[in-house]
Amino acid sequence: MEGEGAKMKEEVARRVGVAMDFSACSRLALQWAADNVARSGDHLIVVTAFKPLSYDQGTEIMLWESTGSPYIPLLELSEPVTFKKYGLKPDPQTIDLLNTIARQKQVVVSMKVLYGDPREKICEAINSIPLSCLIIGNRGLGKIKRVIMGSVSEYVVNHATCPVTVVKSAEHED
Repeated sequence: MEGEGAKMKEEVARRVGVAMDFSACSRLALQWAADNVARSGDHLIVVTAFKPLSYDQGTEIMLWESTGSPYIPLLELSEPVTFKKYGLKPDPQTIDLLNTIARQKQVVVSMKVLYGDPREKICEAINSIPLSCLIIGNRGLGKIKRVIMGSVSEYVVNHATCPVTVVKSAEHED
């Protein structure tokens, strides 16, 4: 009986992914995920993907180019050296928001950093983690910019193997 209870508890825990580029619209998506999806016992995984400008010879980023970083626990994210180690710019607003969400929602928070085309890497992460669902922000590119640059959220919606929610910012252009 005890084994069944543990198994049922394990099935309840979900892996909720939030794709972030540390912009205002991705923080909005994170807040939306906290308000509408995350529940006690979930694992909230911040997925960030970017193309490094260069790979410095001998850096750890070279090691993680194909697999991405190991999972980075929230406690480590609060250390400024961690962001530098993974090639990210420190973002105190996001760290404060993640700490608040972890405390209020009683969720486990970690981050996975991926290197390469964000569209493809986010879709790969959905399967490799695996995620129960993904929440992603939308910068609100106009139709012309979307055609030229491509929309990460649009690509992810069309190629993801889990449910995806796109959170549009208030300044969204049509």
